[in-house]
Amino acid sequence: MVTLLNRLQVTECLKLCHTVVDGMCGRENPHKGDYCATWSLEEWLELLNSLTTFFRMAVGNNCSDEEVLAGLSNVSSDHSETVHSVLRARQEEIKRTLLDRTTSISCATLQDFDWQLKLALSSDKITSLHTPLLNLSLDMKENGVLQPVTLEMNREELNALISSLEAANKVVDQISDQPDGSSAQLGKTQKRQTDTPRDFQISLILADSEKFSGDSETLKTISL
Repeated sequence: MVTLLNRLQVTECLKLCHTVVDGMCGRENPHKGDYCATWSLEEWLELLNSLTTFFRMAVGNNCSDEEVLAGLSNVSSDHSETVHSVLRARQEEIKRTLLDRTTSISCATLQDFDWQLKLALSSDKITSLHTPLLNLSLDMKENGVLQPVTLEMNREELNALISSLEAANKVVDQISDQPDGSSAQLGKTQKRQTDTPRDFQISLILADSEKFSGDSETLKTISL
């Protein structure tokens, strides 16, 4: 509970809030021994958890000044202004820490991708298929090593993948607070430059792929 901050002088509150942010960002955490006369161990742990959660949620949700101060309505105006000032002063640092923790969930990162459309006309079991298949080649970098990953998907699987990437991209945009999503666009590639989104191009080609046909070929490949 941040209300426990009312027991501190404003100058001590400022120092504590900065030290809490330091701990969030991987530096030294505040020490309970410095506040033995102010809070019990249970109160201390509760306060640290409340402050950390408050800073994380305020930055992660991009809260306005009004929303931040409303969340501090249970503390005195001097203390709430102090917490608010620390939040705004360290906001970018907290944001970078949250992004680093998010990206550290997986050590593999997407470096580039390419794709190729194939039209399966028949198989050993079915005489006529006319099924579009997409070969998606991903260049993944893990521990400094570039590893190629190849996937083959039908139309339904591709739509599911695109939906998942779009949902993930929205989450990244919210965290990074980039309205145009320029710093967090998924599927960014340096191989080709185009004004049309790549996922839209792939979907469009799959939608129109039934127009392709072949004679004796069992597989037609279209390189793009």
